Amino acid sequence: MNIVFMGTPDLAAVVLDKLIHSEHDILAVVTQPDRPKGRGKQVQFTPVKELALQYNIPILQPNRVKEEGFLPILKELNPEAIVVAAFGQILPKSILELPRYGCINVHASLLPKYRGAAPIQWSIINGEDKTGVTIMHMDAGVDTGDMIMKAEVPIDLKETGGSLHDKLAECGGELLLEALKAIEDGTAPREKQKDEESCHTKILDKSMGLIDFNRPAIELERLIRGLNPWPSAYTFLDGKTLKIWDADVIAEETAGIPGEIVKVTKDTIVIKTSKGSLAMKELQLEGKKRMTVEAFLRGYSIDTGKILNNKNM
Repeated sequence: MNIVFMGTPDLAAVVLDKLIHSEHDILAVVTQPDRPKGRGKQVQFTPVKELALQYNIPILQPNRVKEEGFLPILKELNPEAIVVAAFGQILPKSILELPRYGCINVHASLLPKYRGAAPIQWSIINGEDKTGVTIMHMDAGVDTGDMIMKAEVPIDLKETGGSLHDKLAECGGELLLEALKAIEDGTAPREKQKDEESCHTKILDKSMGLIDFNRPAIELERLIRGLNPWPSAYTFLDGKTLKIWDADVIAEETAGIPGEIVKVTKDTIVIKTSKGSLAMKELQLEGKKRMTVEAFLRGYSIDTGKILNNKNM
């Protein structure tokens, strides 16, 4: 099948790699424009662009797919299908209706639940025990099109946003190839979504990572895992940002107020929450490397009674 691929981040690059090593022909990739990143504000290619360059695949980077001049390029390419994975732009009707087999989306959740942005992270934050990938036909809505295939992926007890991302990316690439074969053979099912079972996940931003110790420990532990590696969960210690990368829930109640350090051992720092406590296991103080609490305490003295989550304390 002759395919135009649209995608931008790491997940999309994994899916594209599966396509490249299949029997399908990639006519071109469409990805977001290069943008400055990091402290140095150096312009960086998207992961999809970097992969396409390795295989000499033509690259298109329109600021907006609706801009004048882009549709004629797609028409000239004449793809049989457009495959979309975490592209980052909404496709207009003119593009959706262009390919013979339509626009096929790789979505990292079990639709209809978790439509929209960041379904991977929200499935962890919300305490789901499983998620998965849905291959679907795209329509004018956001993740509302008919479903073709699904594959479930269990969420482990210590699953992070990063580890689940990698699992779903691999799963999505494999499931896509299976779906494309069924589409070509004319055997692909089309299942309408039940809108009443859906919810829209909001985009992640750094402010979400500020830990509110007035919430239960079990919710905060899921937040820490879901936001790992980005944007990360954090609090403040002695006026410096303290990122928490790993923590365990302690169900037993103890005296103290939310945010108070109630216990310090050789390898844990225990923080009181509204229900239970969090035992920090891995952290990163502003200006320092990520490390275990045991390594951290070798060079930093912390006493019980200190209150976290206040930049001025």
